[in-house]
Amino acid sequence: MSKVRNSIYDVLRGGFLTDESSLKNWRMLIFVVLLLLVMISSAHSADAKVVKIAELNKEKRRLRAEYIDTSTILMRMKLESSIRAKVKNEGLNPAEKPPKKIKVTIKQD
Repeated sequence: MSKVRNSIYDVLRGGFLTDESSLKNWRMLIFVVLLLLVMISSAHSADAKVVKIAELNKEKRRLRAEYIDTSTILMRMKLESSIRAKVKNEGLNPAEKPPKKIKVTIKQD
């Protein structure tokens, strides 16, 4: 039991970093720290992309609503009743007689 207790105390005190074979331990520790830094930076990059996607989706919804509003206004402007009201102010009225179709025939000699 004392051997296990001594090895636990050795790890807690950092003795494994100061003995003769500590070079291997330092290499492994530096490698693990580098891997952790890469993992943290990757997680932050992924979070930033998620935030950017959310912003773009919000902008897309806003632009779609604006498009629908604009197309609705355009459709109302194209209605015959709105066109009649606008040209009535300029003195134009609808024709009382329907237009006649003109038919042209060409005679060959």
